[in-house]
Amino acid sequence: MALIVQKFGGSSVANPERIKRVASRVAETAQSGQGVVVVVSAMGDTTDELIELAGKLSDNPSAREMDMLLTTGEQISSALLAMAVQNLGLHSVSLTGGMAGIRTEGVHSKARITGIDPARIRREVEQGRVVIVAGFQGMSDQGDITTLGRGGSDTTAVALAAALGADLCEIYTDVDGVYTTDPRTVPAAKKLDRISYDEMLELANLGAGVLHPRAVEFAKQYHVPLMVRSSFTKNIGTLVEEEAQMEQGMIVRGIAHDMNVVKVSLVGVKSRLGNMHRIFQSLAESSVNVDIIVTSVAHEGVSDISFTIDHDDLSRALPVLKALGPEFGGADFELEEDLAKVSIVGAGMISNPGVAAQMFGALADAGIEIKMVSTSEIKVSCVIEKARAHDAVRVLHTSFGMDGAESVVVSGLNAAE
Repeated sequence: MALIVQKFGGSSVANPERIKRVASRVAETAQSGQGVVVVVSAMGDTTDELIELAGKLSDNPSAREMDMLLTTGEQISSALLAMAVQNLGLHSVSLTGGMAGIRTEGVHSKARITGIDPARIRREVEQGRVVIVAGFQGMSDQGDITTLGRGGSDTTAVALAAALGADLCEIYTDVDGVYTTDPRTVPAAKKLDRISYDEMLELANLGAGVLHPRAVEFAKQYHVPLMVRSSFTKNIGTLVEEEAQMEQGMIVRGIAHDMNVVKVSLVGVKSRLGNMHRIFQSLAESSVNVDIIVTSVAHEGVSDISFTIDHDDLSRALPVLKALGPEFGGADFELEEDLAKVSIVGAGMISNPGVAAQMFGALADAGIEIKMVSTSEIKVSCVIEKARAHDAVRVLHTSFGMDGAESVVVSGLNAAE
């Protein structure tokens, strides 16, 4: 019997009518003779509403209690969907992440999955039940409920598909695939039929929100066939696979933008061996993910170190930075907010020189200042003023000859759920 994992985002289960529609779609798959495991996000804006509620009670609620609170959103969705599926005459059971065998590290709010025991799910499927799993969550070795971070339901779905050896993992959302860019920025956006794991992973990490980066990592590592499609239409979606066909002559395949960037500068750091390790190890221990790093020698024996982080990590980074100052000879730190990162991605960039120069030239011609740069074999990223991010996307789209081209640019149409 074939096994399919289906994930439905918050917009897909936002109200009872939509839950019924999802139940019908799940039932249709189950009645075709396939085993079905479903992962759901919280209904609509439930997560944001719970965060707002917590804020009315505490200025600084503990991460553990926030995990206890936020996971209730997915549990509500899973129970309601199970009821709707049962109402259609099928057997169904809802499970929390912990009940589904998902084990995580003990980090609250951004835990990583350390292992999955799929025995309970296999048993339920073998008994003819549709299994509905609450996404975004797991359980630590200490027995605490943990969350996987925003967008973690995608990760739950792909990780379960890998552990179960599923034939396909379908990510249902309110768009019918991975689009060439946000149509609100570039109206001529088109849907891709296919994209490679590597390109999708770069774009997801760079701000394209159709899929969560860790979900793409799992899919690539365990060769999980991954399809992004709409819960509101029967249209074929976008297949994320090992290698996608390249458009002839297209060097840049994708443009992504991240509007949530903060630049941190440690100023006047006394140079000594091990400084870089000490700084970034301390940030890592506080679960702060660092992106672009630039160092410069201000004068003899003293250097400046700049790097970017996600704005959501700023509250965790500040105590670390304050503690490090005295350790490095009274070094101070500066913050620059209201920044964005715009990135071009394409496997064809590996063998084509001059791509970065063309990007820099296009931005300069548009009067867009570049504050930091980062490169890899298949991407170039520039940190710029947030207010110019959409301008930059349009300028680069035109500069690389993608206006009117099909299947060449990818960015997130809306955030992963």
